[in-house]
Amino acid sequence: MQPTFVLVHGAFANSFSFAPLQAELGLLGHRSVAIDLPGHGFAATYPRSYQAPQDLEGLATEPGAIKGVTLADNAAHLIGILERAKRNGPVVLVSHSRGGMTATVAANQRPDLIDRIVYVSAWCPVDLGIGAYYAEPEMATVDAAGLASAMVGNPAELGLLRSNFRTADPAVLAAFKAAFLADGTDEEFMVFLNTFQPDENLDVGTPDVRARPDTWGRIPRTYVRLTEDTSVPLAMQDRMIREGDALTPDNPYDVRTLTSSHLKWMVDPTPAARVLADVAALLHADES
Repeated sequence: MQPTFVLVHGAFANSFSFAPLQAELGLLGHRSVAIDLPGHGFAATYPRSYQAPQDLEGLATEPGAIKGVTLADNAAHLIGILERAKRNGPVVLVSHSRGGMTATVAANQRPDLIDRIVYVSAWCPVDLGIGAYYAEPEMATVDAAGLASAMVGNPAELGLLRSNFRTADPAVLAAFKAAFLADGTDEEFMVFLNTFQPDENLDVGTPDVRARPDTWGRIPRTYVRLTEDTSVPLAMQDRMIREGDALTPDNPYDVRTLTSSHLKWMVDPTPAARVLADVAALLHADES
């Protein structure tokens, strides 16, 4: 039966950014569903203070709908989508960036709903919790200070992370472009930046949400490496692949590689769509 690709976005993102990829998948004859995690998409908060002219003092204090949303909420929402998709045949779960955490928790809980799991430069914690990975050498090249310079308000008081993606500060915009879309044009970068929403939840999980060999480890899996990614550097991607393979050596990653920054594969989705089409073809081998 024809598989359904279920696409899970990363931090501050939403389903909208998958539209070009879904178009390419559709033209290759594949159906897909791009989901919005709780507090994302049309459920997101865009405070009036975020509009022009901006009121940064107001933006620092206005409440956001994503406050209190947890990783468990994200996983429960995704599992509900997977249950519906599974009624129509095989499911290929595709996650990007922070969305990999949600995909991993869902796979830990309901491996029966996933026929193959695909990580596109996405987080799949095995040896450490997510927060601990950021202190590892593989993340040393990430410009955390540059990205943090756009943060607004006190996360502890807001109960969420808030970033001013509508800033006109050239230094902040340069840091964003270097982190997300250094291989894109300035015009592509500004378009993508304006698809981001200002708020993200605070919950990055605990060490007990790491991939489990008895459930997650049973699912055939693919890792798509992005060679030019500076947000999740290639060295960290490769580390997650190694850790996953060590956890379940009888079920290693199928590894693919795209020449892309963190977001270019979504701006120019034809190569990624072809990779996913090839991955879908593996389902027949997985069944045998």
